[in-house]
Amino acid sequence: MDICDKCGLPKDLCICKEIAKEQQIVRISTVKRRFGKITTIIEGLDGTSTNLKELAKELKAKCACGGTVKEGRIELQGNQKNIVRKVLREMGYTVEGED
Repeated sequence: MDICDKCGLPKDLCICKEIAKEQQIVRISTVKRRFGKITTIIEGLDGTSTNLKELAKELKAKCACGGTVKEGRIELQGNQKNIVRKVLREMGYTVEGED
């Protein structure tokens, strides 16, 4: 039986990832870019405990938009604040400025 180094529980019962998600405070904002385009910025995610590229891929699929990972934050095309807030809450993240 494999034991987690951090929490001491068996690997199949390990809660380290859930705790890491809850401790991160995610900030979602929008900015207006060139030519009046809106971009949604997701900041506050820890790149060491969260795979930002995988999370960005999942968010892009849920929002049906394009996006990228830059400088430790996720950028999505368009105003996706409501969808992103809902999806991140369902994943177990703490979202700052919840409505």
